[in-house]
Amino acid sequence: MPFHPVESQRLYERVAQQIGDKVRAGEFAPGQRLPAERDLAKTLGVSRPVVREAMIALEIAGLVEVRTGSGAYVREQAPAEADVHAGESPSDILNARSLIEGETAALAAERASDIDIDVIAAQIVIMEREHHAGRPWHIADLDFHTAIARATGNAALAGVVERLWQTQHGAMFALLSERVNLTENWPATLNGHLAILAAIRARDGEAAKAAMRAHLEQVLEVMIGDGENPG
Repeated sequence: MPFHPVESQRLYERVAQQIGDKVRAGEFAPGQRLPAERDLAKTLGVSRPVVREAMIALEIAGLVEVRTGSGAYVREQAPAEADVHAGESPSDILNARSLIEGETAALAAERASDIDIDVIAAQIVIMEREHHAGRPWHIADLDFHTAIARATGNAALAGVVERLWQTQHGAMFALLSERVNLTENWPATLNGHLAILAAIRARDGEAAKAAMRAHLEQVLEVMIGDGENPG
């Protein structure tokens, strides 16, 4: 008996596949509005954020069109075949970052030298300068997080933090970021970074961990919070 490939799908992909199958089977006609997020979540037994991520994957695949304030509609000319594998889900990325970077911040609070702390603080200054000049500040944001990881003295942690960050440049994260206007989260981002820096500077590991996790959980709430959303 031959071996068969083992199928490994993320939860949002399984949801997107089910919806996509129904679209292709004609259960939802071109131009028809799909059920609301809350209804799909209840029917499928998943959270609304999972449904939201599935809709993003279907939009990237060209099967649906999400209209702000109205909902998701089947495209008039949906492709016969569509790939709903859109990469790591934003919730998985941010939850992983919260777990890893929370511990990293705690370790940095214990091990960082005064020079390390100055480097971390400098990234916030650069972020503020770029933001006020109307320029992208995401590089300084990344440098802030990797500077914290390097301050632990563990080079592997800096690599892990940077790799997790790079996964955020996938199509799903990028489209969802645009949809929720993540760049407008600047005040909360700045305050989160200042709280993390203050805890590290105070050599308070538990406070640093809590501040890092609160910062990343706030971003997650903006991205896929289970509040009201079109559909």
